Amino acid sequence: MNLAQTVVYSPLRALGRTLCRVHDEELIRIPHKGPLLIVANHVNFLDVPIFYTHLIPRRVTGFAKLETWKNPALGILFNLGGAIPIRRGVVDRTAIGRAREVLHSGEILAIAPEGTRSGDGCLQKARTGVSVLALDSGAPVIPVAYFGGEKFRSNISRLIRTDFTFRVGAPFRVRMDGGRLTREVREQITAEIMYRLAALLPPEYRGYYSDLSKATNRYLVD
Repeated sequence: MNLAQTVVYSPLRALGRTLCRVHDEELIRIPHKGPLLIVANHVNFLDVPIFYTHLIPRRVTGFAKLETWKNPALGILFNLGGAIPIRRGVVDRTAIGRAREVLHSGEILAIAPEGTRSGDGCLQKARTGVSVLALDSGAPVIPVAYFGGEKFRSNISRLIRTDFTFRVGAPFRVRMDGGRLTREVREQITAEIMYRLAALLPPEYRGYYSDLSKATNRYLVD
């Protein structure tokens, strides 16, 4: 982490821990080096800064919607973190190419397959881009779930600290033994990944992936 990141991230981390009781004990399971694809849920504005600042000193890169850079202050902050701008609603091959470079260089890429904030913390149906990145890079995948942050707005209005809890799953890889990467295959791989993520959450947060009996492991290798 360089000086500019230290100057920005250290106060952000301190602010997060002031406003929230951050239960980050399981983050110790994140490897200290090597390429890694982190798959996480996305609740609201709170989870990204808390997540990124609590993985220091490891550098984490992720996607952010292109519109974010219309705000100069946010643009500077996201550039500092190496965020990858992505155009929503289309297959952004430039963004995907940059994501591949991150993994091939041995760094962490964090992705929220839902593609948008849930607001209430309940998992939504995921998009399939995560399956392509996991297969192409061959990098280990680790699911990281967090919950509690959805209560932040109501808690802060009552001057109550919010419990923000991390859960970290076991690493796995995504593999195919021949065959074409059809849309159906991408959908199945994505569902298998998301059920791993859902299993880390309390039942009331599992949303679209609430029925864990539907989970399969055809393309996942532990």
